[in-house]
Amino acid sequence: MLTDDERTRYARHLVLPEFGEQGQEALKAASMVIVGAGGLGSPAALYLAAAGVGRIGLVDFDEVDITNLQRQILYGTKDVGSSKLEAARARLSDLNPHVRVETHDAALSSGNALEILGGYDVILDGTDNFPTRYLVNDASVLLGIPNAYGSIYRFDGQISVFGAKGGPCYRCLYPEPPPPHLVPSCAVGGVLGVLPGVVGTMQAIEAIKLVTGIGETLAGRLLLFDALRMEMRTLKLQKNPRCAVCGESPTITALIDYEEFCNPAQPHDVTVSQLGTMKNVILVDVRESYEWDRGAIPGARHLPLGELSARLEELPRDEEIVLYCQTGIRSARALTILQEAGFRRARHLSGGYAKWSQGR
Repeated sequence: MLTDDERTRYARHLVLPEFGEQGQEALKAASMVIVGAGGLGSPAALYLAAAGVGRIGLVDFDEVDITNLQRQILYGTKDVGSSKLEAARARLSDLNPHVRVETHDAALSSGNALEILGGYDVILDGTDNFPTRYLVNDASVLLGIPNAYGSIYRFDGQISVFGAKGGPCYRCLYPEPPPPHLVPSCAVGGVLGVLPGVVGTMQAIEAIKLVTGIGETLAGRLLLFDALRMEMRTLKLQKNPRCAVCGESPTITALIDYEEFCNPAQPHDVTVSQLGTMKNVILVDVRESYEWDRGAIPGARHLPLGELSARLEELPRDEEIVLYCQTGIRSARALTILQEAGFRRARHLSGGYAKWSQGR
């Protein structure tokens, strides 16, 4: 039941005939978990807290960086350098003290995803990489919890609901991830700061509809948003009966190694353990300056990907070179640049700095 204070706070909800006190009570009883407290997670968390969702979980392990503030509206300048989860908890609790905020300070993995996500009614996917995106999808299907999905790049966004009862999942749309060297990165390609605000808010709307039963969700549909043209179009999605995880005879019945699934080993890959045994190797960090400033592998040189083609003369052609970025995606593109320029002994670090950090 709602308290008098809650009835006052949510007065604009209660006067909606389609929503009313019943809808507000459903929100109060609901629990939602947001994977990634970044560009998408920020507006989603703010609006879900303001709306009165009873329990909100946040999954993240990062600190607030000055480059986040262009789009991650949960945080302010005073939060730079502090834990995202702690800053988010403080902001959401101030916005609505009736909401219980739970934080999960961890990188979501095959080992912890079912435990972390299993206690919630709805999952909101605010991730920015394919391994975690497939992990969230598979966990959603295995747990039977719907996934309010969103993704962004430059000026474009996508929104849908995956894993709803009888509806398709992310793998029905994308059975296989794209080749790692073709995967776009917001760190390299950029993103319009307000775009995740639009997409993340739409994810929050879908999550609210899922728990209150109002309206029609995007289950079975994919909404495409073009911010430059201010156009939206919706594609119909079909559940794939041969889908590996939600099909009639699924071949994936437990969580797998998603880094390996999205970044299969290639002849020019170097693993973290292999790197530790290599001597006289030229290690090159192709990340952006703000990433380099937050930590790098000892002994590495810094040549951002965007500058690499113009600075190839700084690298010796007769020595072994290992490139790395944050997760291995940008370094795969850097490797192609070097190979096309005639560097025969160039390789790159599989899993990147993130994998190296985990193995320290």
